[in-house]
Amino acid sequence: MKNKEIFTEDILNKYADVLIWGLEAARKSTGGRYKKGDIVYISYEQDSLKLAEILHKKLLQKGMNVIVRMGTTPKMQFDFYDVANKEQLKFLAPWSKGLYKNLNGLINLIAPSSLTHLSDIDSRKIALAAISSKPLKEIARKREETGDFGWTLCMMPTEELAKQAKMSKEDYAKEIIKACYLDKKDPVKIWEDLRKKADAVKKALNGLDVDYFHIKSQNTDLKVTPGEKRKWLGFSGHNIPSFEIFSSPDWRGTEGVYYSDMPSFRSGNYVEGVRLTFKNGEVVKVEAKKGEKFVKKQLAMDKGASRLGELSFTGKRFSPIGKFMANTLFDENIGGKYGNCHIAVGSSFSDAYAGDPKELTKKLKKELGFNDSALHWDLINTEKKKVTAFLKSGEKVVIYENGLFKI
Repeated sequence: MKNKEIFTEDILNKYADVLIWGLEAARKSTGGRYKKGDIVYISYEQDSLKLAEILHKKLLQKGMNVIVRMGTTPKMQFDFYDVANKEQLKFLAPWSKGLYKNLNGLINLIAPSSLTHLSDIDSRKIALAAISSKPLKEIARKREETGDFGWTLCMMPTEELAKQAKMSKEDYAKEIIKACYLDKKDPVKIWEDLRKKADAVKKALNGLDVDYFHIKSQNTDLKVTPGEKRKWLGFSGHNIPSFEIFSSPDWRGTEGVYYSDMPSFRSGNYVEGVRLTFKNGEVVKVEAKKGEKFVKKQLAMDKGASRLGELSFTGKRFSPIGKFMANTLFDENIGGKYGNCHIAVGSSFSDAYAGDPKELTKKLKKELGFNDSALHWDLINTEKKKVTAFLKSGEKVVIYENGLFKI
């Protein structure tokens, strides 16, 4: 059976409906609402064309102005980093800032035909291009904080993803369908119900006056300070699927060792067994079983790249994902036997600020320990673990153990 028969017209229509729910939920989470005439950008890759076409029609029917563009191919990406000079690497199209200043929504359809095509490219070139595109991310972030912009993304199965995950393409497609509840009659209702259940966990976490968290597993022994004026986030519609509950801690209070036992593909490179040692909030030692040189260069991208930007937990009762999928979107949400914890090195999420987003100036972000970087890289730990909250009152509360939230 071919993949196109698994992703039937009905399944694709459900997927599009869930993505539109995600886009609307994401904007609603910051106080915004979509209206006719808003501009929504669909970015897609070749194997997601059919989904892009369906989304395009549905958004037009909602009265949106829709921009649709296909992303660069792996060959284009390789040639760019291989041939481009420094000025070309730093180049931003003259219209790009104007677009982002007016954009109300972004839906990114991921369907990679290669995951390792940049393994021979100097990662400093990749870093330079990432840093150069940071102004666009800043524009989008500010518009999101004021409720003027929302975004979401998803993934379609490809031969390359299936190969790297050691599955057939048919089985890989079935995993996506299961994870997004596309085999159910009304997946949008399921997502909305899950969001409500997650709200109870977030409320309990946000009600704790925490001094620091201690994360302990076989290979991880890490202390993380949540920081002042923080809140826990999750199930906001930004990623489809997403089962994580996360926050952006005060990077300055990170101490100890974090180990990522799940492999990771990033910027056309493969890494495995990443071990980071933090001292005074910064990574002071980088080790990896595979791709260590690449990891070190990524964490040297800018000043904030070696600092903590995110702390996240996924409960196995929430997530039906049970297999390695060779893509962070799914892997950071794996349920499995013990759920998962992941950290991200690099940029923080400003919506983890518990106050009025309009108050969150650059100066205040710095004072509160929100991290700033062109990098945001999720590194996942699926080991059996226990997470203890040490409260400012002196009490200890186990908040997560063996893949389950305990509060």
